[in-house]
Amino acid sequence: MPTDQTRRAARIAAEQSASPKGRNHTPALTLTAALLGFALITLDASVVNVALPAIGSALGGGLSGLQWTVDAYTLAFAALMLSTGAFADRAGASRAYGLGIAVFTLASAACGLAPTLPVLIGARVVQGAAAAVVLPASLSLVRQAYADPGRRTRAVALWGAGGSVALALGPVAGGALTAAWDWRGIFFINLPLGAVALLLLVRTPRSERRPAPLDLPGQLTAVVTLTALTFAVIEGGATGLAAFAVALACAVLFVRVERRQAHPVVPPELFRDRAVRVAVTAGAACSVAFYGVVFVFSLFFQQVQGRSALCTGLLFLPMSGLIGLANVVSGKLAARHGPRLPMLVGQALAAVGLLGLLAVGSGTPAPVVAVLLVPMAVGCALTVPPLTVVMMDAVPAERAGLAAGVLNAARQVAGGLGIAVFGALVGGGFAAGMRASLALAAALFAVSLVISFRRAGRPASRA
Repeated sequence: MPTDQTRRAARIAAEQSASPKGRNHTPALTLTAALLGFALITLDASVVNVALPAIGSALGGGLSGLQWTVDAYTLAFAALMLSTGAFADRAGASRAYGLGIAVFTLASAACGLAPTLPVLIGARVVQGAAAAVVLPASLSLVRQAYADPGRRTRAVALWGAGGSVALALGPVAGGALTAAWDWRGIFFINLPLGAVALLLLVRTPRSERRPAPLDLPGQLTAVVTLTALTFAVIEGGATGLAAFAVALACAVLFVRVERRQAHPVVPPELFRDRAVRVAVTAGAACSVAFYGVVFVFSLFFQQVQGRSALCTGLLFLPMSGLIGLANVVSGKLAARHGPRLPMLVGQALAAVGLLGLLAVGSGTPAPVVAVLLVPMAVGCALTVPPLTVVMMDAVPAERAGLAAGVLNAARQVAGGLGIAVFGALVGGGFAAGMRASLALAAALFAVSLVISFRRAGRPASRA
């Protein structure tokens, strides 16, 4: 009977034979290219928040228009990622990555040139669709570049840390660009960064194509379900009720379609692994908290306390700066004790931080608010890198793109719905709505923490 060492050696050998071929294959270069693209699309998920008041002043649209400016990107990102993971496997990770970066860069130019809010929202949809291609392709590039599990764990953790830092720096960068240039600058900055990512990709080896059937009926029903649900939350009223009915009907249809598909866009067997369930639940809780809190407090600093975009961005700097340190600590804890410990500590810290923010009011000094934002952000930073490692270690290499798509689709869906729900709550009264939003996010973390503790079982094998 083969030993654990024999099975591990066989798996490494199999993955080495499936790794991308190239004369000067340097995994570090592949990691750099993948990390830059991931950071770019992640930055755009949060960089817009601080610029929302400026966008509203220039293009109009009210609170719902500002919500759609954020959610148009997030929703397209989330819904299409269910299929783009399979697309990345089918086309080859490097080809899919190059296509996604190119389209994302062109869409960023369209956003910066948008003359009206509907045009901006439409360009944001294209941005989100391109980002949905880039994310699973970038993670697949990293997964394929490192055959050794130990090196791959460190590379995936670094990839996740880069995205977390970019997400955290979004509000700071958004405030600085809006103050120094204009709100359009937050989109134009993507042009040179996208060009650099494409240049790095040219130096990396081509990825092999893998068979991965596309589930178009499942993808279509998923898009309609998520769009209708988000519309129902943002718009409300009679129109919102009609949209909710459409979302419910399409959700039922989606489940029926997936049960009959030979290759469903969300394979039910994927969730039979308890590690997958834990990763998806924890990732969703982090996205609701982080996206929702940044959205609400970007409006709070500017519309309630009357601060500038630059000042608002700087107030997010303490939490942004500590996220990078928390990622490093998370990686070391995961390497020594397995990913379970930093996931549990991170979720508990985030929940406590959200409860601490309940004390914030219109008269709370801005520096105090900036400090109170830190525990939530650090908790998320401790949680996300190890949950990504847990997800990737739970699947074989040939399903890396699919697993990445499912995990990050769940995170983006949660983030988009979090912004929609939080925006609807603060629209009915900012102070009460903000507290209700924070309490809801804390409750989600409490549920996720219990699931992680009960289902994670024994700690995962050390990196």
